[in-house]
Amino acid sequence: MDNQVDVVRHEDKIWLDTYKELGLTYDIEMPADDTSLIDIFEQSFAKHRNKTAFICMGASITFQEVDLYSRQVAAYLQGLGLVKGDKVAVMMPNVLQLPVTVIGVLRAGLTLVNVNPLYTAKELEHQLTDSDAKALILVENFAKTYQDIGRPLVDNVVITGMGDLMGTLKGFMVNTVVRHVKKMVPDYNITGSVSFKSMLKQSSAGKYKRPNNIILDDIAVLQYTGGTTGVAKGAMLTHRNLVANLIQCNTFLGSAFDEFDRSNEQPVIMTALPLYHIFSFTLCGMFGILRGCIGLLVPNPRDLDSLIKAYKNNPPALFPAVNTLFNALANNEEFKTLDHSKLRVSMGGGMAVLSATAEKWLEVTGNVVVQGYGLSETSPVATANPINSTSFSGTIGLPMPGTDIAMLDENGNEVAIGERGEIAVRGPQVMKGYWNREDATAEVMTPDGFFLTGDIGIMDEKGYMTIVDRKKNMILVSGFNVYPNEVEEVMAGHPKILECGVIGVEDTKSGELPKIFVVRKDDSLTAEDVLDYAKAHLTGYKRPRYVEFLDELPKSNVGKILHKDLRKLEESKQG
Repeated sequence: MDNQVDVVRHEDKIWLDTYKELGLTYDIEMPADDTSLIDIFEQSFAKHRNKTAFICMGASITFQEVDLYSRQVAAYLQGLGLVKGDKVAVMMPNVLQLPVTVIGVLRAGLTLVNVNPLYTAKELEHQLTDSDAKALILVENFAKTYQDIGRPLVDNVVITGMGDLMGTLKGFMVNTVVRHVKKMVPDYNITGSVSFKSMLKQSSAGKYKRPNNIILDDIAVLQYTGGTTGVAKGAMLTHRNLVANLIQCNTFLGSAFDEFDRSNEQPVIMTALPLYHIFSFTLCGMFGILRGCIGLLVPNPRDLDSLIKAYKNNPPALFPAVNTLFNALANNEEFKTLDHSKLRVSMGGGMAVLSATAEKWLEVTGNVVVQGYGLSETSPVATANPINSTSFSGTIGLPMPGTDIAMLDENGNEVAIGERGEIAVRGPQVMKGYWNREDATAEVMTPDGFFLTGDIGIMDEKGYMTIVDRKKNMILVSGFNVYPNEVEEVMAGHPKILECGVIGVEDTKSGELPKIFVVRKDDSLTAEDVLDYAKAHLTGYKRPRYVEFLDELPKSNVGKILHKDLRKLEESKQG
């Protein structure tokens, strides 16, 4: 493909009539170029000062406290000599320290690197090395992962306990249970590291210097993703990208929150999805701060008992989730008995929401699941269904305000309405490019600014889109991208594996799960050996769950593994 795409003409945006019918505004007005996310934080802290900002495991902090603690974090980082352009990696589950730290990094004028705390040492090493992170702030449960890399990769390490911002008694109890009862903190010894509490004690909020050189085009976040391949790359998300996506989300979601504002009631956002994931980062974290909501943090969404308890005590207005979570809750007897009267928006993303799940969710909560679509490269929301939808559509909705969508054939030409084409996105939320990967950026960005998603979709006459296939070999496990070549590269390191190929197989709970086809180098290799190796070297959602041994893998005439043939082989067995 030559990456040539005709500019979408204004009169060709067939979704504009649908916008008018819905009473939505398509054009968005961006703030001045010399503003940033810092301005959003400051305005929100001033407006909502005494309100609750976040709740986690029954402990809460106010916007005023988030303002204070984040300035202390920012002052500490500035005191280390870090300057604009330096990267700070943050590796935590959803605990109170996470939003405080994220906001502190951004207020210091630095670039945030979101890190999945469940990464293996190998995966963490790649992300820290590739991003050239100068500091790492992480929860102690995962400190040994960093230690296991075997060499210091960052100059400064800050380590926090799960309960460090929960107050003296509550925090002590939580940390004690985590360390000594549940034994979730492996022994570690990281020379030169400081504790989160020490960092706050050392840093006066008064020493924080608000940077005056941060503008919309500066990089705010490096969000790592496999993109169209499995090599993790940092999508450069600027302040403009994220601010634009907040404005876009507010156009679609804002009316639900206006209702709470009029009654002077503070809405709750159920933050069960991890904030290091771009869907939750923008929609739960940044959008919640913009609208002055309570972020209800759930450290482990798989712990349904804790999640349901949090939901019961703080009924949410907005619940972004993936199909697996909606399905698990809708089939939980205790969840069915809860008060769902506050719930205004159930937003599905990350993976396709199944119609059976949406129907069950509507039956239980009285709320329609509205599905959206996006990627790390689009900050993430590119399309969404209107929140006043009266039924589950099964589509990914309309282009977001200020966003152009083109459906392209293999030669880069737009296809007719109703025909299959690769979804290409252009808008202010589309990334600046991949960090230090000009070649990879060129592969997915057209000269006139369209990002090629690799997803195949169909657009109807009203502008609503449906995803029908994926151009790339990506596997989608509970909303997380898994790239076969990344898994294959890791698994090929097993001394008894000659070669291997990985595909996704359907799973009713997770959407898809990885399956590995293996050609043995040593006949003594067992499926259990393969699974054990995967467990030691890959994050949980990337691990193959099924193993099949073959005498040889299907390959092209140049020796490339043919994943489509492996999928055909699997389909033939399913009958």
